[in-house]
Amino acid sequence: MTEETAQPLTSHFVELRTRLMWVFGAMFVGTALCFAFVEPIYGFLVTPLADAMHEGDSQRLIYTGLTEAFFTYVKVAFFAGIFITFPILLLQVWMFLAPGLYEREKKAFLPFMIATPILFFMGGAVVYYLVLPMAWPFFLSFQTNASETALPIQLEARVSEYLDLIMTLIFAFGLCFQLPVLLTLMGKAGLVSAEWLAKQRKYALIVTFIVAAFLTPPDVISQIMLAVPIMGLYELSIILIRYVSKPKTDGPAEDLPETSE
Repeated sequence: MTEETAQPLTSHFVELRTRLMWVFGAMFVGTALCFAFVEPIYGFLVTPLADAMHEGDSQRLIYTGLTEAFFTYVKVAFFAGIFITFPILLLQVWMFLAPGLYEREKKAFLPFMIATPILFFMGGAVVYYLVLPMAWPFFLSFQTNASETALPIQLEARVSEYLDLIMTLIFAFGLCFQLPVLLTLMGKAGLVSAEWLAKQRKYALIVTFIVAAFLTPPDVISQIMLAVPIMGLYELSIILIRYVSKPKTDGPAEDLPETSE
């Protein structure tokens, strides 16, 4: 490796380290800020369960270890910190990649960077406002009283297990909602085509329901609530690939990647 090629490579690693420091710094600040408001965030996350409970239910979450509640709060703050700083991560990725792209490539890639956090937040919103209000009453319906069974069956959920489940679902839905971004980028790269995806629709439906069964609580309602949006996003991906695959005239010859002295 010559000195001329080694120097740009070293500068790229230095810039990558700087971008990562910005990302981790933003996550640390976001986590610290969220920890200062962790109780309202906790209240927001447990509201779907509280709304699903009725008179006579336990109306509480428990913890069985002395440090469990504290570390649960830390995890909630960390989860919320990552969630709110996710756009900063994407911004740093864009700032790292943009100087090496042609102007027409920037215009093609930028919409995907914008769509990624929007779709991620949409996935989280689907969990909170649609899936949980339908799933929690189903699980709470298995509670009984002494007149129905010899001993009553009542929920005594651990706070750490409940919040781990909520955070897992939100991240799982958020990632699944990235399907249009992934498939459209694959379409632009020539790895898949709209016609091929349309032919694989029946197999995609089967895979979608299998994935939904693993990612959601074991009830049909939650599974359908994840599978239906994913199939909708799959169809949207086919439309987007057809759009981006349309032949376009080349841009001006002066479109060159930005270079730093």
